[in-house]
Amino acid sequence: MNLAIKYRPKKLDDIVGQQHLVSTDAPLRKLIESGTLGHTFFHGPAGCGKTTLSRIIASTMQRPFYEMNATTLKVEELRKIFKEYTNALQKPIIFIDEIHRLSKNQQEVFLPFMEKNSALIIGASTQNPYYSMTSAMRSRSHIFELHHIEDEEMKRYLDMVVTSESLEVEESAMEFLVSSSTGDARAMLNLLESGASIESPLGVETLMQIRPYAMQAGSSEDDSHYELTSAMIKSIRGSDIDAALYYLARLIEGGEPAEFLARRLAILASEDIGNANPNALNLASSTLNIVKHIGYPEARISLSQLLIYLASSPKSNSSYMAINKAQESIKDGTVYPIPDHIKTHSKEYLYPHDYGGWVEQSYSPREFHFYESRGVGFEKTLNDWMKKIKIGRRG
Repeated sequence: MNLAIKYRPKKLDDIVGQQHLVSTDAPLRKLIESGTLGHTFFHGPAGCGKTTLSRIIASTMQRPFYEMNATTLKVEELRKIFKEYTNALQKPIIFIDEIHRLSKNQQEVFLPFMEKNSALIIGASTQNPYYSMTSAMRSRSHIFELHHIEDEEMKRYLDMVVTSESLEVEESAMEFLVSSSTGDARAMLNLLESGASIESPLGVETLMQIRPYAMQAGSSEDDSHYELTSAMIKSIRGSDIDAALYYLARLIEGGEPAEFLARRLAILASEDIGNANPNALNLASSTLNIVKHIGYPEARISLSQLLIYLASSPKSNSSYMAINKAQESIKDGTVYPIPDHIKTHSKEYLYPHDYGGWVEQSYSPREFHFYESRGVGFEKTLNDWMKKIKIGRRG
């Protein structure tokens, strides 16, 4: 029998690690046990227990459970389930694994059913929903992060399984099972099962032949996927090409999806470079499109090219700061009526092209100062253009 299935936790107290979520005083546990849990997304590394936790939630709340994968999900199948429980007192739990793979249109299908609580939607992903899901989905859900399972917890879990199965495993093999699985409990038990079917006592040499490399060779146990991504972004922002490449290599070797990396680099192209080098966003957009179609191993080359270009580009966060200031102004209640002369079909509007490209007139009810150019790179050219447009016409 598959050990990972046989020893999968059946109740909250059996879950390996994740005490921040399942301890007796944890908010998530209280929501589960009181039956008041709302739509929820779980995210965290592979093998940390996202699916297991979702199944335990269904069992604890005693609700029908439907398990699906975003890569094979059919909308009609969903509609059929929702229809079946239209008048039911007990609504089902619909679990969507790899939920970050849902298209925007598929995500929109869920919205009305989430709004009406036609079912309890639980999603699981290795990617942070803040980056991979629409704001509409996130606003209707709770988001909980599952952490990398620490070695001590992994060792305790492994000891229990080895003892229960009466297996003979050398100490060096036990250490390798834990260290090479890098927090993935499922992978650890799968390797144990394969090795134990070959020899007894089980030695480390056999295990190393089955698994020559650690599951997440790019990530040490102290470095999460998010910390590595942050380190890469900060290195690019600081124009340190080699450091940025080092973190990119670790993320790639750690199994980070090429699309996720391209998305993060595209964000940086606008946030940290902006109009200091507008072509950075063009190259980022092209890279994002390319990696969607070619995947690894070739995608690593495009990512490397983009990273080097971004790190080498002049930096400016003017665009980022400008939209932040504008949005803060709106949130603070700075909302004024649109001036009459620029409303639709106004006869008082001065058409700039009739005046050589620019004419002096107001476009807002009061004077705003959101944008402050840093005069870096191409921003300096834009500043010069703006001066020529306005001063030239005034002259």
